[in-house]
Amino acid sequence: MAGLLAEQGANPFRVTAYRHGAETVRRLQRPVDEILRDEDVEGLQRLPGIGDRLAIAIRDIVRLGRSPMLERLRGETDPVELLETVPGIGRVQALRLHEELGLDSLEDLETAAHDGRLTDLAGFGSKRVSGIKDSLATRLGRLRPPVQGPPGDPTVEELLDVDREYRELAAADRLHKIAPRRFNPTGEAWLPILHTSRGERHYTALFSNTAHAHKVGKTGDWVILYYDTAFGERQCTVITSQFGALKGRRIVRGREEECARLEPLRATLAR
Repeated sequence: MAGLLAEQGANPFRVTAYRHGAETVRRLQRPVDEILRDEDVEGLQRLPGIGDRLAIAIRDIVRLGRSPMLERLRGETDPVELLETVPGIGRVQALRLHEELGLDSLEDLETAAHDGRLTDLAGFGSKRVSGIKDSLATRLGRLRPPVQGPPGDPTVEELLDVDREYRELAAADRLHKIAPRRFNPTGEAWLPILHTSRGERHYTALFSNTAHAHKVGKTGDWVILYYDTAFGERQCTVITSQFGALKGRRIVRGREEECARLEPLRATLAR
């Protein structure tokens, strides 16, 4: 992770934190899974060089057997495979969730489970949806209902500002490019990636490289933002609205009401 972050132009302090964390883990006298079993994430946080965010990343590697962040840095992210890791969801269901509902992440799946979209999809009865909710609550470390977003979530203003920075730098061809594994038969490094910060919050931004984005021709419009919170990494999608009063405006999908409340401020600044 540290090597790829350095290559892709991430903050040097973040790179150093991952290198120090790797050295700490390498020198441990106890297995990491044993520390997690006995002391949970707090046990990792007490180790030298392991902060809150790095402890959560290590926990996820142990629990999932893989690192979504590492896969993303390598251009290997596959939302269908990710959805398949949830108990009760097979390959066919994962494909439907991605293609019919546009779900790309566990957070997307969790929101769909709570807002009724999973129940409306054939084959997902109430018992299965309940099991998916419980599984995701454990995986994502939820302390309260997810639809409202956990404390410390960034404002839509902040998210839209990161989206602006990414698209401007991508258009100017000033970003490192990775070669995604999916939908890229020639192995070309074409997907711009941005690592940036707002205060202490780290962001990674990429254009969407999902089947749904390719199908509807939005690979140059939809921007996926990954960011850290006290609950671990989360993500959101910023798109150009196609409907209503916000048509033509950049909005954060799922937070349209907040974006609408932001419009008067946008208009004032424009004047």
